[in-house]
Amino acid sequence: MQQPFEVGDIVYIFYRNPHIQDVTNIQEAAVVYHPEKPEELALFLFETYYPITNDMVIFASEMAAEQAYHQYFH
Repeated sequence: MQQPFEVGDIVYIFYRNPHIQDVTNIQEAAVVYHPEKPEELALFLFETYYPITNDMVIFASEMAAEQAYHQYFH
């Protein structure tokens, strides 16, 4: 599901609640330039920058994220 992203894209990821580890939600994030490494892209989520890595599963649409969520978590 990985695909090239551009600054300004809105994407969807699975986000685990840091306080309750068994709770996972679909969360919208923005693709931005990483403020400390302007040549790299990052996800901006909850006022935090997350470097985009190959370990992330990023969905281009909320519908695709919901289908995968139901497949893996239900």
